[in-house]
Amino acid sequence: MKVIVILICVFTPLLILWLTYKSSWLRKVGSIIIAYIIGCTLGLTGLIPDTEEMHALQTTIASVAIPLAIPLLLLSADLKAWARLAPSFIKSTIFGLLGCAIAITIGFLMYGKSNPTLFAHVGGMLTGLYTGGNANLASLKMALGVDDATYILTSAYSTVLSAVYLFFVIIFGKRLLRLFMPDFKDDKTMEDNTVKVENHEEELFLGLFRKDNLKHLGMSLLLTIGIIAVGAGIAYLFPKDAFQSVFILGISLLSILASLNKRVRSLKRTFEAGTFFILIFSVAVASQVSLKTLTDVNPDIFLFITVATLGSLFFHVLLSAIFRIDTDTTLTTSISLICSPPFAPVMGSALKNKAVIGPGIAVGLFGYAIGTYMGFGLAKLLLAIG
Repeated sequence: MKVIVILICVFTPLLILWLTYKSSWLRKVGSIIIAYIIGCTLGLTGLIPDTEEMHALQTTIASVAIPLAIPLLLLSADLKAWARLAPSFIKSTIFGLLGCAIAITIGFLMYGKSNPTLFAHVGGMLTGLYTGGNANLASLKMALGVDDATYILTSAYSTVLSAVYLFFVIIFGKRLLRLFMPDFKDDKTMEDNTVKVENHEEELFLGLFRKDNLKHLGMSLLLTIGIIAVGAGIAYLFPKDAFQSVFILGISLLSILASLNKRVRSLKRTFEAGTFFILIFSVAVASQVSLKTLTDVNPDIFLFITVATLGSLFFHVLLSAIFRIDTDTTLTTSISLICSPPFAPVMGSALKNKAVIGPGIAVGLFGYAIGTYMGFGLAKLLLAIG
């Protein structure tokens, strides 16, 4: 049975990548969400036994997948390009990060007193999620030592609320915001200086294992293994109980430093390869869900996540309105941070404004780079005030 579980965790992401490549509808749903649906189905139906032995194997698979995913996702991040974005996008990104931190802190003060450690961990994971996406959520699970039940509930509730947020922003966002915010003004220098980034969700499957990309894939995997080895070596110098945190933060920093090299950034399909390992992680963790797991978690988590999601948008819009940031920039930045970079093209299409797509993706990639650090720091701050 162990071999079957390993094969399921490895080959289900391949099926998901193929399905999202073939189906435009499934692409809109998103590969990560599909992975969680499949994983939860496997767990809830009992196709994967709910035993300690299986949980240990699933945890091991997840623990291996994340250190492989983090460097691959970050190697293509061009932080220098982010610094060249139009001032409005830089300001909007700062406001988005501040809005996220303010909303999560307020949610913690409202619901976290009953169990400060639990809600500080949830707050930290949400910070990572709302500044770059599921990769940061998964990284912070490991860095903070969050149990699987809390992680699954946080991911499930935030997925539902993010879907509601996405629907609202796309359908009503611009109509509402333009009542009190200025319209977008095309900035030619912004387009000239913006890094060209692919719509990763649409291109996720195409070419990942193509022959002319295998050399780049091999080189990026070797570099990733080297980063993991150095990160583990550094983490061993710290006390045993700090190993996990230092290791995850360490490989994130090493990956960011590596991305500053142009040759490293030019390696093809590193982002897609990293997403593949995130999908393995997602299936492995989600397949541990059971009815017992769902009923054992504090229901206040849902209210906390609701405050965090709606509050992040509210404070982001409030700060942007005060400093006269335009509607398109605010909405694209918000959706790139909360829903991850691949949603920037979705927002650009909804706004009928292709000029915001490149900067929006770059902002989301910047969020990937700093989300783990910001989430870890805020979790520790919440613990201190709790």
